[in-house]
Amino acid sequence: MKDMKLLWIDLNCSFSHSSLALPALHAQMKGNSQVEWTVVHSTNSEPAGITVNAIYNHRPDVIAATAWLFTHEQLMHIIKRVKALLPHATVILGGPEFLGENETFLRQNPEVNAVLRGEGEESFAEWLKIWNETEQWNTIPGLCHIADGRYHDGGIARVLHFDKLLPPEASSLFCWDKPFVQIETTRGCFNTCAFCVSGAAEPIRQIPIEAIRERLQNIREHGIRDIRILDRTFNHHPQQAIAMLQLFAEFHPHLRFHLEIHPALLPPSVREVLATLPTGLLHLEAGMQSLRQEVLDRSQRKGTLAQGIDGLQYLCSLPNLVTHADLIAGLPSYTLAQIYQDIQTLATCHAGEIQLESLKLLPGTAMRRNAAKLGIRYSPLPPYEVLETDAISNEQLQEARRLSRLLDAYYNTEAWQMPTRQLIIHEEDFLHSFLRHLTTHNHIEQPMSLERRGELLYLFCCEHYPNYTMHVTTAWIEAGMSLKKRPAEHILTGHLQPPNGWTVIYGEYTDQLRLCHLPTGPDGEGYWFGYSSADHRQPPVFKAEKRKTT
Repeated sequence: MKDMKLLWIDLNCSFSHSSLALPALHAQMKGNSQVEWTVVHSTNSEPAGITVNAIYNHRPDVIAATAWLFTHEQLMHIIKRVKALLPHATVILGGPEFLGENETFLRQNPEVNAVLRGEGEESFAEWLKIWNETEQWNTIPGLCHIADGRYHDGGIARVLHFDKLLPPEASSLFCWDKPFVQIETTRGCFNTCAFCVSGAAEPIRQIPIEAIRERLQNIREHGIRDIRILDRTFNHHPQQAIAMLQLFAEFHPHLRFHLEIHPALLPPSVREVLATLPTGLLHLEAGMQSLRQEVLDRSQRKGTLAQGIDGLQYLCSLPNLVTHADLIAGLPSYTLAQIYQDIQTLATCHAGEIQLESLKLLPGTAMRRNAAKLGIRYSPLPPYEVLETDAISNEQLQEARRLSRLLDAYYNTEAWQMPTRQLIIHEEDFLHSFLRHLTTHNHIEQPMSLERRGELLYLFCCEHYPNYTMHVTTAWIEAGMSLKKRPAEHILTGHLQPPNGWTVIYGEYTDQLRLCHLPTGPDGEGYWFGYSSADHRQPPVFKAEKRKTT
């Protein structure tokens, strides 16, 4: 193979994100000096012309990139312009966008010379050896291309010895300046979820615990605290899960871990370890998808609903963990009314966040192949969102999207979670009526500051749920909002003296604190807040309650 210049288009949704594809592939090329690697970094929001010019100035022989549903469109804008300027450059793409049928894409986009389906670490390295010998491309597993008008499909590439790969962090192109690092500890998945690209991906391959420990030590030495574990099967094998959890605990408080966990697969041995972990070590994503057994069955998800709810309730009960739960609008048989009810159930469980996503029918998934049979209509263009099903209309899916924005703005925001949770749990119509209010007044589609969200919630409660205005005001004060605005209209400030018989909730009272009082009765009943300075725009450091004596 002659020396050649390879340019990688590192296109992400934002600069805080970084794809593992580039360093994962580059790490396997260690010692190969015949390929000169260059990287052009870009985001979806950056004008395509800037990226194109940067690529053109390098005059590469090969242009490579990974595509996924949220970068696909921007990537193709870039590729088509670059190929017009550099018609002799060879373009190869990979990523989850090409896990399905690829002939149509290649015929519609002749600027792309080949796509790689599956796991590319080994196949890409082999392809680079023969990149300019197209007659040999048929020997590369996973490579799909068109030659002399005929489509050639290389099947799907699998790395059988996943544990033997050099880790992405071994690459000189690994990004150490991002706020978090991703570690893929497992390939494959035991589950058969029809909507997931990892559904039933066999065989399941794991990295030894000692190798993961070495990588975590390396990450800690680089000063990064947040680790996202990529492992679809984390708690499938209890003993492996326990070993991983104990490994994570070794790095407390230097590292924090974000991982997915299956709430239906929590035997007593795993629960026992979870309960003993240090506070702040884990941020869990509990995959629920739906709280309807019929929906889970049609989605081919393993584990019973009863087991899932029991596991979620246990996880949410642990004070040392933060557990988020997700629902997916657009799954077969899942109605909008059920989504509202399931959100109420998750709030009752005290889920740390409730994430409501819209289903995307990804290439290569069983649900995409069987969409018509399942009664699903979806967009043929990225991100392939479901437009309608037999159970939920297009209009209702738009309402679900707005409902997701409401949850993010209120329930999933620490400042407003407490009053929002109380309203969701105890007022069955709250989500419907508040969403209708925000939509009617054109608030839900607009970005809102933390303070503006609190004002809207307070004013809405004053009109429709007056018994909850105290909850909103309390949250307003504890978030450090201005005491001169409407949600704090009943607050008393000035030179206040503490009452007799209050019960301290948090903090320690000293004479140096400046007090404010939220009354609930005439004799000092209510809440008392203490500030360490005269600036009431900071969160209070002290809170106490005085109840009415009988």
